[in-house]
Formats: sequence, C-alpha cells, structure tokens
Amino acid sequence: MNNQPIQIFYACDDNFVKYTIVSLHSMQKNASKDYKYHVHILHTDISEEMKKIVLGMQDKNFEISFDDVTEYLTSISDKLPLRDYYSKTTYYRLFIAEMFPEYDKAIYVDSDTVVQGDISELYRINIDDAYVGACHEQAMLQEDVYGTYVEKVVGVPRYNFFNAGMLVINCDRFRIRFVLDKFIEYLHMYNFVVTQDEDYLNLICKDHVYWLDQRWNTEIFGELQFPIEQANIIHYIMTNKPWHYEDCPYGDIFWRYAKETAVYEKILDELKAYTDAERERDRKSCERLLQTAIDETNREDNFLNQMNKSRRAKDRVEVLKKIEELEREGKFDVDAEQDPPGRTLMPDEIDYIHKSIRDRLKTRFAFMIARRFVNNLIEEKQLIIKEMRGIENFRNLNSGAIITCNHFNPYDSFAIQLAYEAAEQPDRTFYRVIREGNYTAFPGFYGFLMRHCNTLPLSSNLRTMKKFMDATDKLLQDGNFVLVYPEQSMWWNYRKPKPLKTGAYMFAAKNNVPVLPCFITMKDSHIMGEDGFFVQEYTIHISEPIYPDNTLGKNEKIKKMMDENSRVWKEIYESEYHIPLTYSTEKV
Repeated sequence: MNNQPIQIFYACDDNFVKYTIVSLHSMQKNASKDYKYHVHILHTDISEEMKKIVLGMQDKNFEISFDDVTEYLTSISDKLPLRDYYSKTTYYRLFIAEMFPEYDKAIYVDSDTVVQGDISELYRINIDDAYVGACHEQAMLQEDVYGTYVEKVVGVPRYNFFNAGMLVINCDRFRIRFVLDKFIEYLHMYNFVVTQDEDYLNLICKDHVYWLDQRWNTEIFGELQFPIEQANIIHYIMTNKPWHYEDCPYGDIFWRYAKETAVYEKILDELKAYTDAERERDRKSCERLLQTAIDETNREDNFLNQMNKSRRAKDRVEVLKKIEELEREGKFDVDAEQDPPGRTLMPDEIDYIHKSIRDRLKTRFAFMIARRFVNNLIEEKQLIIKEMRGIENFRNLNSGAIITCNHFNPYDSFAIQLAYEAAEQPDRTFYRVIREGNYTAFPGFYGFLMRHCNTLPLSSNLRTMKKFMDATDKLLQDGNFVLVYPEQSMWWNYRKPKPLKTGAYMFAAKNNVPVLPCFITMKDSHIMGEDGFFVQEYTIHISEPIYPDNTLGKNEKIKKMMDENSRVWKEIYESEYHIPLTYSTEKV
C-alpha cells in the first residue's frame, strides 16, 4: 500500500453536507484499496450531528477531517472586498494551496457529484506544470449565450473554459504563481456575476490547464458524449439535482448510493418537500442567469472591455480589432499592421548570393549583434521558447528544404532560427524570405538586421524578382534552408493557421526538395508585458517533411504539398488548443 495519502477536498455548509456524504460514499466504494486517502471538508458552520455521521464513514483507507476556514478567512479579510465570500463555500477551493502549504497536489470535488471511478487514477495523472487539471465546461460549449459571454467578458475561448467542480490542483504552482493574490486583485477590479469563482479561476489559469478526459467531470447538461456508465464522476450541475427533481437525468445513480448512507431519509424528505413553486423559481433563476450573461456581454464596461481600455496598449487593442475584422471579411493575406512605407527594390541594389567581402563581413557582424539581441530577449523573458517538439525532423534532413511557419510576431523567425541551431545542421545555411518594405524601409537597428541576416527580400520589380527566384532555386539546390511564411500576412498573437498561398510549395516542387512544416503554438506566460498583455510562451512543432510527389503534374504536386501542410497545421492547432478550427468569415 502507498503510505502517502491522496489529499481530497470538499467544501460545504451544514445543509449541503448531506450530498457530500453521498459523493464521499460513492468515492469510497470505487476507490483502489492500494492507497490511503485524506478527505478534508472545508466549512464554517457544520453541526456536530452531521460531523458525527461523516466521521463515522472513516475506514482503514479513508481518513476524514473537518477544516474550519473561519480563522483563515479572518486573516485575509482585509484583502477581500465583499463580506459574502465568507458564506460562498465554492470560493474555498481557492484557499487550499495557501491553507495547506505542505501539499503539492490535491483534488477538489463538488458535493453534487457521484464518483463512479477510482479516484486514485485521477490523482496519478501527471498534470506537469499546469495550474489545474480540469474538464471542459459543457454549458459554454452547448449554450451559445454562455460561450459568447466567456469569450467577450472573461476573455477565454469557450472551448478552453473549464468547470471548476472537479479540479486536480497543482498547489505548488498555485503558490509560486500567486493564484490567490491574483484572485483577490481581480475581485477588487470586477465582480463576475455569471459563474463567479469559476470565471476568476478560468481567467487566472488561462493557458495553464491540463485537459482531462471529460469522463472525470461528466456534467448533467445537454448531450453526453459517452454512455453514463463510462463516467468516472457524474456532476449534477445547475438545477439538475436528484434531491429536487424526480425526473433528474441519471438521478437513479445518485439514489443508489444515497440509499446506502445514513442521510438517505433526510435527502428523500427534501425531495418530497420540494414544491412546484420552488421548481418554478429554479426555472426563472435559469432564465435570469441566461439574461445576466447576455447583459454582461453587452455591457460597455464589462471586464474585457475595461482591460482593453485601461491596462492594454491602445495600438495592440486596435490591432486585435483589425484582425477580427479581417477574419470576418476573409482577408487572411492582408497584414493587420502597416509596415513603414517602402520603395521598390531595384535589381542593381542587391546581390542575393554572390556578396562582396564587405557584405559578408556585415552579415557576420549582423549575426553577432542579432545573437546578443535574441539572448537579451530570452533573458528579459520577452521571447520564451518553452519547448521544441520534433527537432529530429529538422536534424534528419539531408537536402535543402523550404521551411514553413505561421506568422504572428516580428520575432517568430528568431524562434525558427533557434530550432535550426538546435538541429545542428552547420553545413547548411538558414535563410528567410522577407517583404520588400522590410528591406528598403526599416531604419536603424532593425533595418540593419533585415538587410544583412541572410534575408531574401521580395520585390515589386520584375527583374529583381527574377534574381530572387534564381537565387532561391540555387540556395535550395545547394542544400540550404529557406523560411517562407505561406500565409503571406502577419497577425499579432493570432493562434489559428490561416489559408496558405502556393509560393513556398512551388519552390519545393520546382527544386524537388521537401517542405518542413513548422507551427508555433502559444500560451500566456505569467509575465505581463509593457503593453498590458501576457508575454507568450512558444512551443515549436516541427512535423515530418513533406516531399514532392513526382508522379503528379506540376500543379497537382504543388496542391498536394500545400494541402498536406494545411492538414498538419490544423491537426496541431486542434490538438494543442482543444478547439476545432473555425473562422468567423461572413458568407456573402
């Protein structure tokens, strides 16, 4: 038997502890006997009678304790802006990490649940450095009003909003990342009134969630994704309470466990006493909640709008609005930000390959200062590369290749440069295709890098473009790597892959070299940038190379490579963000 107890928390008051007992009983019946468990019940006012019943459930595997949070709440009362947080037991889950500094990990479970699975299996899931392990909130996925609310008010995509009724809490991360302090800070800033503490938790933990199989929090709401027998935890949310409604979906499972407890008669009496007037009150309450979500979404001073106006740089907010507009209009190849006005690059101004000794010295110097610049970005946490996946796909290339990547930041080519260096391909040089204006118009430091760090500028002059194409062909045939942004636009911090253009694949097909599709995914770090947005943590996904199919004609060959690149990017996007790839493009 593992002697380190698994720490499990409930939070309830004297009225709700009856349902805690049923949930706990179901947990005990289905938990592995190979582990010990310590169940904590957070409360302020549970009667001695109910405590005695609960403590009578202890056995050789399960230790149970009642933890009164009154003293702790008093100790932080000067930080809490509202007195009613004393009585809202759902907020207690936010205090677990601070109240119990000896624990690195814990499970929180709402009382309106039945645990059909082995809770030790949940605890043994490694959630890495995520703040919480959680399941998607079905109300946001299945009810458009709620989904729109969390996106437009809380600022979290509906597909990445979790239900807080079951959490695997990384207590260590909660403390290191000051989750409680951030909660209190947001409490002072804005009063979320729809899902309340769940809104705050999702806001704070955004992009730091380990998504668990939905069977660990099967909400009784809308359509189920699997048979109820497969649900490890059944969660009777909102008005779907078996003790209030005889026809509650899957209420028979709750009653099966309830009959085996000392509180069965109490709960049965509550069901019998619940009136039609109270059920009508529940119905109206659901309607009011839905209307509240609509009202909050439409408020000019809702949370997200306040953030955009006060803490976030105006130019960044405007860029995000421009991106939304371009997506709606389907103009995916238009930049959301205007580059400095440039001039035409003429053919006698550039020698793409056969550079003079002076130019080669400038390139060497440019790379030296660029390296210092990138090192400083990394040191100052302005560029955060969290992980490189699939570096072996880069390392194993034995020919020249077109590298494709999504384009969302002026620094994203630095990320691919770092991947190239990690791949240890010293005999092959890394080049990047840039816009004409980036080469001819950027002044100062950035302009120097644009002109001398192995860049291949496009041009609006046909003769210059002929030199560009000949040079690119030669570089690929000589075994070098050329980075091309096939989306043909940069949208700041845009996470979706955009539709691709044919240019990159034309070069690959023409020179019989592979395309190496790279896609960078992002998460909010805990570091707030000067622009009021969190600095992004990048994961670079390097997929298997896509080779030209020489049994096809030219156009079919190009299309096949482009379609495969799109498929790979879409697969990474949906897998990493847990969001289906859709666009808001308006049909005309």
